[in-house]
Amino acid sequence: MQKSLVSLMVLGLGALPSLAGAAGDPGHASSGGMPQLDFGNHWTIAQVVWMFVIFGVLYYVMARYALPQVAETLAARRGRIDGDLEAAHAAKLSADAALADHQAATAKTRAEAQAAIAAASQQAQADAAAKAEVLNAKLNEQIGAAEGRIAAGRDAAMGSLRAVATDTAEALVSRLLGAGIDRAAIDRAVGSALAARGNG
Repeated sequence: MQKSLVSLMVLGLGALPSLAGAAGDPGHASSGGMPQLDFGNHWTIAQVVWMFVIFGVLYYVMARYALPQVAETLAARRGRIDGDLEAAHAAKLSADAALADHQAATAKTRAEAQAAIAAASQQAQADAAAKAEVLNAKLNEQIGAAEGRIAAGRDAAMGSLRAVATDTAEALVSRLLGAGIDRAAIDRAVGSALAARGNG
């Protein structure tokens, strides 16, 4: 930077003789053009010299103090951005890993729940089948007992009916025919009639 500043000042000082020559040349007198280019005026040369001096000072101050601070600020900002990007990338990786763990745990829990439900359903079906078998056996036993009681009652009723029918037939036959009734024949006839009626 300092070399550039020195070379710039040398160029400016090297241009002074040509400017001075232009100022001494009567052909370069003010012709009513732009006053900034009127090198015949001694104030123009002084302004050019001071311009180089001020530019050199400003360049030195900027290069020495301002620009390094700007560069440091940009470097620090770049470092913060890179750090934030790295932290965000690490957080994304951590979130992806946590999501994968959560999905795996959810799938495992769902599979365990489905297995437990299937086992409970099978157990419930087995219990229901066992209870149904016990209940069916008890009902069959009760039905058999009821059928036995019904058959016994029917047989008793049929026996009573046969006895009543035999007595009634004997009484009617004795009244119609008088004495000499064969009870065994009447009993056989009533039995045949009841059997025919039952078959019918």
